[in-house]
Amino acid sequence: MTANIKVAERKCYINGQFVRSGRQFAKINPVDGTVVAQVHEADRAMVDAAVRGARAALKGPWGRMALQARVDLLRKIAEGIEKRFDDFLQAEVADTGKPVSLASHLDIPRGAANFRVFADIVRTYGTESYHLDTPDGKGAVNYAMRKPLGVVGVIAPWNLPLLLLTWKLAPALACGNTIVAKPSEETPSTATLLAEVMHEAGVPAGVYNVVHGFGPDSAGEFITAHPDVNGITFTGETATGAAIMKAVAPTVKPISFELGGKNPGIVFADCDFEAAVAGMSNAIFSNTGQVCLAPERVYVERPIFERFVAALKANAEALVLGFPQDKATNMGPLISRQHREKVLSYYELARKEGAKVVTGGGVPKFGDARDSGAWIQPTLWTGLPETARTVREEIFGPCAHIAPFDREEEAVEMANNTPYGLASTVWTTNLARGHRVGQAMEVGISWVNCWFLRDLRTPFGGAKLSGIGREGGLHSLNFYSEPTNICVKL
Repeated sequence: MTANIKVAERKCYINGQFVRSGRQFAKINPVDGTVVAQVHEADRAMVDAAVRGARAALKGPWGRMALQARVDLLRKIAEGIEKRFDDFLQAEVADTGKPVSLASHLDIPRGAANFRVFADIVRTYGTESYHLDTPDGKGAVNYAMRKPLGVVGVIAPWNLPLLLLTWKLAPALACGNTIVAKPSEETPSTATLLAEVMHEAGVPAGVYNVVHGFGPDSAGEFITAHPDVNGITFTGETATGAAIMKAVAPTVKPISFELGGKNPGIVFADCDFEAAVAGMSNAIFSNTGQVCLAPERVYVERPIFERFVAALKANAEALVLGFPQDKATNMGPLISRQHREKVLSYYELARKEGAKVVTGGGVPKFGDARDSGAWIQPTLWTGLPETARTVREEIFGPCAHIAPFDREEEAVEMANNTPYGLASTVWTTNLARGHRVGQAMEVGISWVNCWFLRDLRTPFGGAKLSGIGREGGLHSLNFYSEPTNICVKL
C-alpha cells in the first residue's frame, strides 16, 4: 500500500523568500489518485519579482563572487541533497509514482552528481587566445573571457524532475548565471526542496527562484516572453518547444531545447541475445516508458525475430506493477490520468491500424487503491506498416512496435525514416557493424550494446525535431556563458 503522505504545501521561492500566491492547484499522486500537495501558482507579478531578484543578484554578491567560492557552493548544494536524501526521495516518489528502487538509484543521486560534475568542469574550463602579427611588427594578443548569459529561464519536465532540473541548474550556476525555474506542474516538489537546500547552503537571494504554474497564460509563458530573461533552456514536447521559439523570437533569446523522440532500436541476429533482450526491455519499460530516450520502434533481424518478440513479451509480462515502496515493484504508473488517456488513445489507434497486440493494450485491474491511479499495461505490437501513426508519432508510454528486417541497409533506412532524431540503440557483436550503424544513425546520441549509459562530459541533445543545441560538459558551459574577445595591441 502507499505510505501515509501528509498533504504538502509547495510555495514559490522568490528572491530568497518562500511566497504564497492567491491561487493554488492540487498535485495528484498517480499511484492512487490522492492529493499529495497544494501548489501555489505564480502570477505575472510574482514572475516579474523573480526576474527582478535574479537580475539584482547578477550585480550583487553573486556577480562579484570568485569562481572558487561559486564552485564550493555547488559542492555544498550536492552535499545538501545527500543529507536530505530521504526527503527528496519521498517527494519525488509522491509526485511521480515511480518505484523507490528507481528513484533512489537514479533520480536523487544524479541530482547531487550534476552539481559536482559541473563544479569540476568549470574549475578547469579554459579559454582561447591568439597572437596576431601587425604591420608595425609589435603584434597584438587576443584572448576570450567567458561571461554569464544573465538571467536564465529553466523549464523542466516531469519524467525525471530533479535529474533534469539540476542538469540545467548546475552548469548555469557554475557559469555565474541566475535562475528563474519553472518545474512541471506535475512534479513541483523536488524543485521546492532544492530551494530549501540552496537557502541553507548560503546561495545569495535571487540566484535561484522557483515559480510554479502551467504553460500558456501562466508561469511558463511569463518567463519565456519576459524581456529581462536572457536565455531559455527547456526539455519537453516538440510542440511546446515550437511555442517557446515563437515567444522568444521578438527578443532573440538564446535557446537550448531537448525535445521529443520516436527512437529506434536495431537488433542484429549476431547480438548477445540475452543482453539484447534485457537491454531493450529496460529501455522500453523503464520509468513506465516515460523517457525521451526510450525506443518505441524496434527492428529485429528476421532469423531471431520470433524468438526476440517472445522474449520481450515474457519480460513485459513479468514486470511487477506495484506500490512504489514495495521492493519487488519495477514499474509504476503513468504521471497522470490525463496522460494515460493520451497513451490509451494510441493503444486503440494501433488496433485500428491493424496491429497484432503481442501483450498488454489496456488498463490493469488491482482491486485496491491503485485502481484510482494512472496505471497502464506494458504493451508490444507487431504487424504495422512504417506509415502507421503508431509507428510515426511519439507516445511516451511503456510500449513499442517490433518489426523484422533482412538487411543492414534496410534497418538503417527504417530507423532514420522519422522527423525525430534524439537517440538510438544498436545491438550486435560485430565491432565494425556496431561502429558503422551507430555512426549512420541520425540522432544526438547513438548507443551500441547499451542504453542510457551516460558520461556527463559528452554532448547530449537531439537532431531534427528532437532539439536545438547540446548539453553536457563543455557544451553546457558554452550555452550558459558568452565569450567576449579582448584584443590588446602590444
